[in-house]
Amino acid sequence: MKRSLSEEKNNTVGSICKVLIPFSERKPLEEIERLIVKGFRKKIWKQFVKAIDEYSLVKNGDKIAVAISGGKDSILMAKLFQELKRYGKMNIELEFIVMDPGYNENIKKLLIDNCKYLNIPIKIFESGIFRIIDDIAKENPCYMCAKMRRGALYSKAKELGCNKLALGHHFNDVIETTLLNIFYSGNFKTMLPKLKSTNFENIELIRPMYFIREEHIERFIQISGILPIDCACMVAAKKISSKRYEMKELIKKLKTNFKNVDKSIFSAAQNVNMDAILGWEKGGKKYSFLDFYDKE
Repeated sequence: MKRSLSEEKNNTVGSICKVLIPFSERKPLEEIERLIVKGFRKKIWKQFVKAIDEYSLVKNGDKIAVAISGGKDSILMAKLFQELKRYGKMNIELEFIVMDPGYNENIKKLLIDNCKYLNIPIKIFESGIFRIIDDIAKENPCYMCAKMRRGALYSKAKELGCNKLALGHHFNDVIETTLLNIFYSGNFKTMLPKLKSTNFENIELIRPMYFIREEHIERFIQISGILPIDCACMVAAKKISSKRYEMKELIKKLKTNFKNVDKSIFSAAQNVNMDAILGWEKGGKKYSFLDFYDKE
């Protein structure tokens, strides 16, 4: 009998919860926190602060909903915000929210145990997204799943009185998204460090890990001995039909001949020459270079 997508997802815990250091060897909490601001100061902590400063992501008086999926990125982001509150000079409030899309009990327990060990006071709420996706988007679930997750997180952030929602997207996510848009959508569009919600008034989405590379996140998690979860998705676990995974592999191949190709892709999004492109879109309106050609 064929299993549903949610059943497949919930049976991937054994394959997705893997790091190089066994879970039983995780470091003491004090040592993990010291790693963030000292051991990985240049590659993680300073990059976190740089994104906040450069893009004005956090300001005095902000109440930030820090979204935690239980994966390596969001776990680190939660600890980074705790360190920012501890050592930073800004007066901010933090709410650590966990949206449960329908994890099985083993995955959920691992997530809760990790957050408890790391002293992250989470607030869990259920959404039933895995079950809904089974019904409405069986063939191509990833896009709809991501969209529904985002909506659920926005809604919870608003309920808690937050004015910002922080997601754990990092440097690699940015360049992969840029390439995905070029190859599969036929447009040049990237993942912005912050944006205003169109459906939830007065809430801003921020990505404070914008400059942090995935390899450094992975290394931090391995040294810490923390066992994170992935999205508990069949596609993520088996790495099949995943366009984002294809982009990861493509960038890896390109880097064999051009070491800094990832930097170039990232830089391209902030060095767009409007005098040398065929067309662009601004505020929902499309423009062509011809609109301005005879006016110059």
